[in-house]
Amino acid sequence: MDQAPPVTALALPPLDLREISLSPGERLANVALVVLLHVLLAYGALYLSVKNDLIALPPSISARLLPMIDEKPEPAKPLPPPKSPPRKQPLAQPQPVLAVASPTVTSSFVVAPQPPAPPPQPVVAPPVPAPVAVVAARFDADYLHNPKPVYPALSRRMNEEGKVLLKVRVSAQGTALDVAISKSSGFPRLDAAAVDAVTRWRFVPARRGDEAIDSSVVVPITFAFE
Repeated sequence: MDQAPPVTALALPPLDLREISLSPGERLANVALVVLLHVLLAYGALYLSVKNDLIALPPSISARLLPMIDEKPEPAKPLPPPKSPPRKQPLAQPQPVLAVASPTVTSSFVVAPQPPAPPPQPVVAPPVPAPVAVVAARFDADYLHNPKPVYPALSRRMNEEGKVLLKVRVSAQGTALDVAISKSSGFPRLDAAAVDAVTRWRFVPARRGDEAIDSSVVVPITFAFE
């Protein structure tokens, strides 16, 4: 087998990557060149677009004049006479109608006399019931068996005598509701003995008709030596 020839490696010079500094004049020239190229490209594009839109005109134009024809004017038609407006017929005015006085009719209206009012009826008062007599209460009935007051022994020794008037409130059941001294005997012991005795008495109650009612009665009690 043939051996391949040996490859010789070529040594390339190192690349210089440093930026090339331009002077201000060179930079201005580069900018102007770029602007000029853009203007030329824009002008070329505009020219091509306008050229395609232009209409091709014929190379020559011929014109021929024709003789004028005299036209006779038509006679004007006469205008129709104006129509006279129709006359309005005068409206017949209505004749005034005279009012005829109607005969006055007198109406007679007579008011009938009012009948006399009836005499007033006498007012009858309802009958007043006769008052029922009230029978006063009693304390001297024999069947009551009311004991006599006890004469106090001290009053006997001291010769005390006198008359006591007692006002007694008698119930409908015949009992003494209240006993008060209407007139004193002048001796307290005699007054007390009279009140103590009458408080336990029985009474005949007062009556209004058949009804027993409460009432008051005066009971005299006399203390005297026999």
